[in-house]
Amino acid sequence: MTLSGFTRLLLLSAIWGGSFLFIRITAVDITPAWLILMRVGLAAGFLAVVAVLLRKPLSVAGQARHYLFLGLFGAALPFMLFAFAAQTLTASMLSILNATAPMWAALLAAVWSRVYTTPIKWLGMGVGLCGVAWLAGVDAMEWPAGYGWAMLTGLLAPISYGVATHYLSRTPGQSAFANAHGSMWAATLLLLPMASVSPMPGALPWIPTGLSVVALGVLCSGVAYLIYFRLITEFGATSALTVTLLTPMFGTLWGVWILNEPVGWRTAVGGALVLLGTALTVGRPVRSDQQLRA
Repeated sequence: MTLSGFTRLLLLSAIWGGSFLFIRITAVDITPAWLILMRVGLAAGFLAVVAVLLRKPLSVAGQARHYLFLGLFGAALPFMLFAFAAQTLTASMLSILNATAPMWAALLAAVWSRVYTTPIKWLGMGVGLCGVAWLAGVDAMEWPAGYGWAMLTGLLAPISYGVATHYLSRTPGQSAFANAHGSMWAATLLLLPMASVSPMPGALPWIPTGLSVVALGVLCSGVAYLIYFRLITEFGATSALTVTLLTPMFGTLWGVWILNEPVGWRTAVGGALVLLGTALTVGRPVRSDQQLRA
């Protein structure tokens, strides 16, 4: 990865680490369906303005199914799952769970595309899953009611990211901007029915709730997905998912600094296992036909 690529990776990590902070702030006052609808709607509107300025109109002809799949598994579903989990879990815990995305992407690649990983990477998946099990089980009785469901939804979100990332790596052709733009509009359409049957939010304070919603939509979705899809295009899906190795650092930093969230040694141990497992998992996969020629 080039220096400019790593710089974008670091910037994306800081932005997505902040997304868990903004979700924690807003999840108390806004139902998940409306929160995420506003998030993806703002992102779609922002990218529409960018499309006009750059003279890059979104072409939907023949791509509707592609954008719907990407919008579902890359935005609507994981955003909703994290919004549910944020009602219970801290920003640092959410960002640590998010770090498991590369492991799921590698596992899906092995199952769907016959891309076999090395023993070290299988070890990494095992270590990462042990970290998740540690986080889910240790001192669970000390957490509030609903902790188990929050952990489950928080873990399903990165699995959804893994599905979207693996799918995108197997379906080249669309530009990074088109994927970001199209997926946000698709996610908006997918979330409209759910939001229509959810309680509408009442009057909300502009600071911090309103600003957090805008930051989630424009910065953490619109801008971030432009960076993310470009990283996938330039360096591949697995390399792009290394962003999850850095995101917990920023997610924890913002949570402790701004929300005064506690981070005990048990969380640190579980997080370290997850990050170690992710680091071992990330790398260049080896296809079965390449192994046979070796």
